[in-house]
Amino acid sequence: MSKGPRSAPGLRSARWFAGDGMRQANHRSRLMQLGFAPEEFAGKPVIGVINTWSDLMHCHGHFRERAQEVKRGVFQAGGIAFEIPAMALPEVFQKPSTMLYRNMLAMETEEIARSLPLDGLVLMGGCDKTIPGLVMGAISMGLPAIVVPAGPMLRGNWRGKALGSGSDVWKYHAELRAGTITEDEWNEMSAGLSRSAGTCMTAGTASTMALAAEAMGLTLPGAASLPAVDSGHSRMAAACGRRIVAMVREGLTIGALLSQDSVDNAVAATMAFGGSTNAIPHLIAMARRAGLEMDLERFDAISRRVPLIANLRPNGDTYLMEDFHYAGGSRGFLARLAPHLALQARTVSGTLGEQIAGAQVFNDDVIRPLDNPFQPEGGLAVLRGSLAPQGAVIKHSAASPHLLTHTGPAVVFDDYDDLAARLDDPSLPVTKDSVLVLRRAGPVGGPGFPEWGMLPLPKKLLEQGVRDMVRVSDARMSGTSYGTCVLHVAPESARGGPLALVRDGDLIALDVPNRRLDLLVAPEELALREAAPHRAQTRGWTALYQQHVSQADAGCDLDFLERGEASPEPEIH
Repeated sequence: MSKGPRSAPGLRSARWFAGDGMRQANHRSRLMQLGFAPEEFAGKPVIGVINTWSDLMHCHGHFRERAQEVKRGVFQAGGIAFEIPAMALPEVFQKPSTMLYRNMLAMETEEIARSLPLDGLVLMGGCDKTIPGLVMGAISMGLPAIVVPAGPMLRGNWRGKALGSGSDVWKYHAELRAGTITEDEWNEMSAGLSRSAGTCMTAGTASTMALAAEAMGLTLPGAASLPAVDSGHSRMAAACGRRIVAMVREGLTIGALLSQDSVDNAVAATMAFGGSTNAIPHLIAMARRAGLEMDLERFDAISRRVPLIANLRPNGDTYLMEDFHYAGGSRGFLARLAPHLALQARTVSGTLGEQIAGAQVFNDDVIRPLDNPFQPEGGLAVLRGSLAPQGAVIKHSAASPHLLTHTGPAVVFDDYDDLAARLDDPSLPVTKDSVLVLRRAGPVGGPGFPEWGMLPLPKKLLEQGVRDMVRVSDARMSGTSYGTCVLHVAPESARGGPLALVRDGDLIALDVPNRRLDLLVAPEELALREAAPHRAQTRGWTALYQQHVSQADAGCDLDFLERGEASPEPEIH
């Protein structure tokens, strides 16, 4: 009597497909229903290609093709591959914020991997929250996993000027509001901004998280900087398919890869890249999923010892990710940063030292030498003080130097609707020395921690030539943004943080060199003030999120997902 096709010893998928049980026979039958002959799947590793493509995912327009290339690599290596869609998280379209749904993608990834007959995962992400969400879920599940970053789009172009996505949107929209460019010029610039598939080509969140994933050991060498439409990106996708099959056979799980050195390497790379402030809650959440240490103090300590060596927008004013790739890319960058990295940390293809061996830099202005950095310390700073007892962050590499030590009177907006209604009122009591304050924009208050932190400047100040002010909020901001914006103030106003008590005219003191953010109001005066009540959602994902999400300094994960053992394997009944 036939025993039926059997999977290789140790394969998780064998519980679904091997043996004589009625369920196993039915599972094999359903693969045959899909057009697979028994010899195509018997004994082979089963790989889930988790694809965050959708018709509305602007950055991942090439992922349908890349998924086929990944599958080709899996088949070449003797595995069997199945493409599985997951929540796309299109950054500019999904409201109120893709950060509201990062944890949903993490949960979806974990449950896809647990509930289906998969031995390994290829994680296809790129647009800002997709790589963190996919990796968080994969960590919690614990299977072998490899990341395929979407890659940056081509540089923008308008009237002979190179444009950077996000950064130039903010820049030219301010000029439109100031009356220095016309509506037709604005529309023409917008048309030249996004010229291909791929993520923002500035040093925004997408490229930051791709680089962090590579430094953490979760991608193939050089994958983080490959432009989305480069033929090398197609080859990388197929190579990831081949590599994940080998990882399954080697038993190289994501848990076996990650270590304290891994996440510290990711933080060091982020700081030297001048990367997005969004990396802070993402990396904290990813590290904690793996049971590793990561908090704001660790970020700030690494930032103080690691120089910023990537000269990219929005920190610099010239170069973009395409230039970064041609200058040596992520391998050249990490090789130059090697003295600040733990090179023995494991990766999907050996150790980090092996992964960057022989890499070179071909343009010292784009990727600076360590003895001639763009900035002597990392691009992000962590602040504490009476206005941010649990911390706040600032991307001081993209701020105005003269505002890094500043005291000014607050102009307070209770929420984004209040900001939109009053910002351009000619009677708004604001000067260039004021501190703009936005509250109800944190994880709970937003809800979902929206990217409102780069508050637009009042029109009357733009018309006077003002282009930066100190801005303080419990919101995030896009990694493509710039300016003197203090973000992630914790506890947030909706959770009773001091930000909820600020009133117009209160003096706020920012001191980045000394890492301070203070509200200069006597404690006894604050004790007499009352915060407006929080407006909680009553149904659906948002209600669940608001009830269980942690604050910005703790990674904004859900408390029942952050730690603890993985859920048990499903029974095959």
